[in-house]
Amino acid sequence: MSDDNKKIKLLIVDDDVKLLNTMSERLGLKDFDVSTATDGKRAIKVAKRGQFDVAILDLKMPGMDGLDLLEILKKKHKYLEIIMLTGFASVDTAVEAGKLGAFTYLEKPYDFGNLVQKLKEAYEARLKKKFQDDPSRMEELQKLSMGDPLSVLAALRRLDDDVK
Repeated sequence: MSDDNKKIKLLIVDDDVKLLNTMSERLGLKDFDVSTATDGKRAIKVAKRGQFDVAILDLKMPGMDGLDLLEILKKKHKYLEIIMLTGFASVDTAVEAGKLGAFTYLEKPYDFGNLVQKLKEAYEARLKKKFQDDPSRMEELQKLSMGDPLSVLAALRRLDDDVK
């Protein structure tokens, strides 16, 4: 298995190009396989061919906003987990994002360590949902959970297939 196959495939969508590039670069250094888009339409195209594990979506973008994009991506990619990231947080948008299937909702400016932790949690949640649909993989997951915690994420990645 190549190193790229061990990385969590991440899509980041934000219209702030500077933030997008900085986040992409920093997460790339943390062993994420990062792809980016600056708007919803482009994100849908990238997601079609990317088979992503997790996505980070900006809430406020010109054209299609993050909630609309969240709804589209969740319908088309059954196991994709999505983190909403916004500088315009409100209870209403947080509730709406949750109803549409967002894994979590974070405010800008974000704490990088917390973001990385949430990405890993989202990836683990994605795998658990996926494995629940496959009893043999769920059994393997249960065996893994009793093993060395440091090797669990890599082993989970090996068990994963290309259905995203």
